Amino acid sequence: MLSARNITLAYGKRVLFDEVNINFIKGNCYGVIGANGAGKSTFLKILSGEIEPNKGFVDITPGERMAVLNQNQFQFDEKTVLSTVLMGHKKMWEITQEREKIYAKEDFSEEDGIRAGELEAEFGEMGGYTAESDAATLLSDLGVTEQYHQTLMKDMPSNMKVRVLLAQALFGNPDILLLDEPTNGLDIETIGWLENFLADYENIVLVVSHDRHFLDAVCTHVADVDRQKIKVFTGNYTFWYESSQLMARQLSDKNKKVEDKRQALLDFIARFSANASKSRQATARKKALEKLTIEEIEPSNRKYPGIIFQPLREVGNQILAVDALSKSVDGRVLFDKVSFSLSKGDKVAFVSKDPLAVTSFFEIINGEIQADKGKFEWGTTITKTYLPIENADYFKKDLGLLDWLRQFVPVHVTDADEPFLRGFLGKMLFSGDDIMKKTKVLSGGEKVRCMVSRMMLQNPNCIVLDQPTNHLDLESIQSFNEGCINFPGVVMLTSHDHTFMQTVANRVIELTPKGSIDRLMTFDEYLEDKRVQELRMEMYS
Repeated sequence: MLSARNITLAYGKRVLFDEVNINFIKGNCYGVIGANGAGKSTFLKILSGEIEPNKGFVDITPGERMAVLNQNQFQFDEKTVLSTVLMGHKKMWEITQEREKIYAKEDFSEEDGIRAGELEAEFGEMGGYTAESDAATLLSDLGVTEQYHQTLMKDMPSNMKVRVLLAQALFGNPDILLLDEPTNGLDIETIGWLENFLADYENIVLVVSHDRHFLDAVCTHVADVDRQKIKVFTGNYTFWYESSQLMARQLSDKNKKVEDKRQALLDFIARFSANASKSRQATARKKALEKLTIEEIEPSNRKYPGIIFQPLREVGNQILAVDALSKSVDGRVLFDKVSFSLSKGDKVAFVSKDPLAVTSFFEIINGEIQADKGKFEWGTTITKTYLPIENADYFKKDLGLLDWLRQFVPVHVTDADEPFLRGFLGKMLFSGDDIMKKTKVLSGGEKVRCMVSRMMLQNPNCIVLDQPTNHLDLESIQSFNEGCINFPGVVMLTSHDHTFMQTVANRVIELTPKGSIDRLMTFDEYLEDKRVQELRMEMYS
C-alpha cells in the first residue's frame, strides 16, 4: 500500500496541499485530476521523494518497489536504449553492475566467488536472466523497434525517447507506478497498447493525464486535487464528471422529490456499472460501483468555461471545395492530390500519420501558407474561425486582455464596449482583475482560452481546430468538447484527444502521401474498419 500522511506543502503564501491524508491500494488505478496549477504533478513528486513536503510523510509497504515516468529526456544520453530500460529496475541494475565488476577481476578470490553466488541467486529471483529479452519486448510493443535497442539515447529522436522512458517505468512490474502524462508523443496504436497493459496491471498505478479516453480506459478511481485537498472517488473520469454534474443538478432542483432524486442516482450508478470496456479494470470498477452509496457522490467544485459558438448565419450549400491539393516539405510528401467537398452538418476529423500534414493543410485553407499544387474555395456564406496549433503571432503586442480582444471585433458588431468584451472573456473564466493582465504574462492555457474568446466573438458558422486541447485543463477540454458537439455549423478538427474526435466527428478524412481516405463514419468506426486499415497500409507503403 502507498499512503500520504498529513502532507502539507506551500510556496510562500501559496498553499498547494493542506493536511492531505490518502491511501492507494493494490489492484487500483487512480487518475489524478485537477485544474492547471492545482498540484497534480507536484503530488506525484512528493510521493516519489523528489519533493520534500513542509509537513507530513509518505509511507510505502516495506519491500515494495516504486517506478516513476522520468521527464528528463537527456538524463540517459550516454546509455543505450536497452540499458536505459534495464535501469528502470534499480536494484537489478545495481546487481548487474556489481556482477560484471566481480567477473572482470583478474585476481578472482574465494570471497568474490561467494559474493558472486549470492548475486546470481538474487539476480535470478528478480528475473534477471530474462531481463534483456523482457525489456526488448516492451520496447517493441511501444513502437521502438529492435534496430534502435543498441542506439545511444542522445541519438534517438525526442518522440522515441519518450517511449523508451515509458518502457523504463513499466519494466520489471513495479509495485507502485507513477505516470505523469504517459500518452504524450504516442500514436493511437501505442496508446491502445498502453491502455490494455494498464487495464490488466495488478499493482498500484497513479496517472496524471488530460486524455479522457485514456483515463476512462484504465482508471478504477479518480483522485481529485481541489482546494488544497485530495479526495478519491470510485469510477473512471466520465463517471466522476457525469455523477458530479448530476448531483449538482439534483441539488439545484428543489422541487423534485427526494425519492425521485435517489432513484435517478441509483439508475445512473447501475448504468455505469454495466458499461465496462476493459478486462480487469472493468471488473474491478463494476464491483466498486456496485458497492457505491449515493452519499459518496458529490457535486464538483470546479468552474467550467462557457464555450458556445453562435453562428450569425446558417451555412449555404457550398462550404469548402478542395481540388487536388498537394504539399511537401524538404522533399517529404505530406499529402498529395487531396480532393473533397464539405456538406451541411459535416464535422470532420482530420488525421495523418505525419502530424505536420494536417497542420499544413489547415494553414493552407486558412491562407497562411501556399500549397504546392491544387486549389481550394470557400463558399460565400462561410464565416470561419481558426485555432492554430501555434498562437505566438497573435500575442506579439503586449496588451491588456480587453485591448487584445478588441483587435478581433468583427465588422458586424457595432458596439464592442467593455461589458460586451468582458462577457466573452468571462465565459473563459477571466473575471475581475484577470482582464487587467498583460498578454506577456499569460500561461499557455490562458492564451488558448483567449483564442477561444476571440473565436466565439466571430459568430462563425465554420470552426477549424488544430489540437484544440493543447495546454488546457480537463474542465476546459470538457467544455470545448461539448461546445463543438452542440455547435450547429461545420467543424474541421484534429486532436490527440480520442474522446474529442469520437464524440464530435461524423466524418473522417486522412491525409497521406498517396492521396486521401474519406469516410462518413465516427472516429472509432474508422479505426476499427478492416478495409480502411488495409487501405491505410497501402497509402503509407
